[in-house]
Amino acid sequence: MRELLHRVGSCAAIMMIVCLTFSAETLAIGVDKPLADAALEARARAIHKQLRCLVCQNQAIDDSNADLARDLRVLVRERISLGESDQEVLDYVVGRYGDWVLLNPPFNIRTLALWISPVVLLLLGGVFAVVILRRQRNQPEAAPADLTPDEQARLKALLDDERGKS
Repeated sequence: MRELLHRVGSCAAIMMIVCLTFSAETLAIGVDKPLADAALEARARAIHKQLRCLVCQNQAIDDSNADLARDLRVLVRERISLGESDQEVLDYVVGRYGDWVLLNPPFNIRTLALWISPVVLLLLGGVFAVVILRRQRNQPEAAPADLTPDEQARLKALLDDERGKS
């Protein structure tokens, strides 16, 4: 019994070492260094929440662990520490990556398709559904085809067999 406990303890120790070895990679993820001034850091975090992670797509860079999102967070903090306003920082990032980098892109000629396409697709789907439903309602139901004499004879034989069994 004592030997069994010793082996179980050794296995547990080995498993713990393996788990800690492979979890070191998780701890290696770089943590952003916040700005020293709390007000500037609050501004940076507010901007981070407005920018889309270009890797994760529908996630703000504030919530993303992607390397590109981290680079964008660093870039935003650098621009703020240079004394730029929030709008100047956003304009710089948009100038570099386009309106798509914004989680809430502006309504303009370049983003018209982005804003209008859901409405157009919904309307087209509704029109399509109405047309299909009207066609089905207006089509007369086809009368069942008459049975051929051979089929009628087979049916009669089957029904006679069933009546004879019951």
